[in-house]
Amino acid sequence: MSIESLFEAKTLGGMVTQNRIVMAPMTRSRTAQPGDIPTELMATYYAQRATAGLVISEATQISAQGKGYSFTPGIYTQEQIEGWKQVTQAVHKEGGKIFLQLWHVGRMSHSSFHHDGTPVGPSALAPDAQVWVVGDDGEGRMLDCPTPRALSVKEIKEIVNDYKQAAINAIEAGFDGVEIHGGNGYLIDQFLRRSANKRTDEYGGSQENRIRFACEIIGAVSNAIGAHKVGVRLAPFITQRGMDDSEAIDTILLAAKQFEQIGIAYIHLAEADWDDAPSVTPEFRTALRQYFSGAIIVAGNYTEHSGAQLIEQGLADYIAFGRRFIANPDLPYRIQEQLPLNTITDGSTLFGGTAKGYTDYPAYQK
Repeated sequence: MSIESLFEAKTLGGMVTQNRIVMAPMTRSRTAQPGDIPTELMATYYAQRATAGLVISEATQISAQGKGYSFTPGIYTQEQIEGWKQVTQAVHKEGGKIFLQLWHVGRMSHSSFHHDGTPVGPSALAPDAQVWVVGDDGEGRMLDCPTPRALSVKEIKEIVNDYKQAAINAIEAGFDGVEIHGGNGYLIDQFLRRSANKRTDEYGGSQENRIRFACEIIGAVSNAIGAHKVGVRLAPFITQRGMDDSEAIDTILLAAKQFEQIGIAYIHLAEADWDDAPSVTPEFRTALRQYFSGAIIVAGNYTEHSGAQLIEQGLADYIAFGRRFIANPDLPYRIQEQLPLNTITDGSTLFGGTAKGYTDYPAYQK
């Protein structure tokens, strides 16, 4: 099957992308401490991968409260903004485009990251999940998430404003736009699902109420930096981390209708990539395309052939690759020329560490 569709240019939110290959957001935990500040090493890493049509940064906390894993970057201090400027300048120097993924983990956190020892969520329900935490000995471990405390309405409004300010900061740092992380069991996803959201106020109960938080965030961010610079990531078929909800699909499609009204640039589907994961149904893809006229990015266990097929069917506009980009900084070139791919050689280098397993994977020797 032809993969030519992967290498067609396309306009996304007013900018032209050189191909339909997206580098998916991947947590790598390489920031400088203290302060979770992006580094020159991170700039090298992203610049190496700038031949993607669009690079989406690793998830980046909008506030200290939004943190859930060790050494992940922030975008709420001036030092963090200055650190990110190194990254965006390096990517743009290579001719790339880069969006910053904005993140609040909600209950997917650990007590050590919070002054009062308690993460927050829509309701006081534990996620039955773990996060990566580096201890005083310098070793990272997966630790259980505690039961969060429920946010007040006042605090919810403050978080909406935190997203808005984080987006403004991202533009100051030189990003071409932002992606709101609304999937994978993090705070926005927690509000969308009945399994995590037991509220009885205007943010809980009906589907209309459960999408309110997401819509307020995306509306505020779009008003601040322009809807054409905004995308959102959703994970409708993922049930891990206490996200199983039979209404999830209908709720997310309802949200998509609202995102269409706001006019954002894209919806990014985080699709499960393990062997026995639920598959995205053709009915969902068709409905999403019907309700949302912006670009659709899909990320999952795609090959270049299965991705190109979705594009040619009109059900997706971009294909995002994650782990392939770790070991193959020149992934688009390798795909286009049908060259062999590097494999990840040491899983211990995925989170935290130095240049090893991060910037030392070679490009193909032409």
